[in-house]
Amino acid sequence: MTDATDLRILKRLQHGLPLTSTPYADVARELGLRESVVRARLKKMLKAGAIRRIAASIAHRKVGITANAMCAWRVPEERVEAVGAIMASFPQVTHCYQRPTRPRWPYNVFTMIHGYRDAECEAVIRQIRRVTRVKDYVVLYSQREFKKESIRL
Repeated sequence: MTDATDLRILKRLQHGLPLTSTPYADVARELGLRESVVRARLKKMLKAGAIRRIAASIAHRKVGITANAMCAWRVPEERVEAVGAIMASFPQVTHCYQRPTRPRWPYNVFTMIHGYRDAECEAVIRQIRRVTRVKDYVVLYSQREFKKESIRL
């Protein structure tokens, strides 16, 4: 469970680490904390799963990764856990969710697949089909990005 100090650290870090030789010390100084406290709390939050990692955030379109395919898959309910885990294991899959179906929309597992070209996404989709044996799916390619932003605390 995070407390007020953890939230202060997270709010500061969601804007990125300072690009200096002592980023954690700089953050600690900004927040009026010791560097050891910032490091210990980040380690605790990583271990608890409150944060997944501390890494650079890449603007994928600006580095040429322009093919984005959202795939909606019709997975038998009894296979959702296993199939979802397999789909999520592909490095090109950045998001994998189970969602409820609707009367005219039977798809219940959604993946977001990224590549430099549509053909790369299609190759990943073929691999996923082969490994999971899920044959009923639709692919929706992004045409235009209106907004893409990380959640802010």
